[in-house]
Amino acid sequence: MKLDNIIKSNSWLSIETIFYRLFPKEIAGIEDYEKVFNELKMMEPVDTNISIVLSHEIDDFDNEEYVNVSGYYNDYPKENSSTELLALEFTPWNEWLGMEIDNKTLSEFSELELICHCLFEMTFFSFDQNEIQEEIERINGIVEEIDNMSEEEKKEKLIPFEKVKEMLFKKDTENQTPPDESSTDNAG
Repeated sequence: MKLDNIIKSNSWLSIETIFYRLFPKEIAGIEDYEKVFNELKMMEPVDTNISIVLSHEIDDFDNEEYVNVSGYYNDYPKENSSTELLALEFTPWNEWLGMEIDNKTLSEFSELELICHCLFEMTFFSFDQNEIQEEIERINGIVEEIDNMSEEEKKEKLIPFEKVKEMLFKKDTENQTPPDESSTDNAG
């Protein structure tokens, strides 16, 4: 089953209720999600060799559960598919519509949940496809600029990943508040 079939067989009113439950912090932008949903209903899907997969994950940073939306190439060996997942947030929406839905995803998520999670992922950067395309071009420009740098320029202008991790860890540690000592019970 393709995402297009699922979107076209459901109404916004049904989706909106589930969306509120899954993404309560997004209520202020609910009209934007509805607009995108209605755009998708009118769009012609483009066939693609990618399937959409949703999975329950635990965030390494805060141990919170979340739903990961990603994809995999249909012709890639299944035993390797979980290690070769694709980020889909920059994918044109008409290509999303042409994607098959992974069978395990269909068994673990309702159609309405699936639509909500896909809408959230599709609009992660913007509710406007032109803005998403501009962001892709900006990122590709940065990549090209880095690719064209000499090794000397890279050492001068770029920060190694290990150094970035160290800086983030230090900042995170500094931002943690110590336990409130006044709240401990010293009676005894």
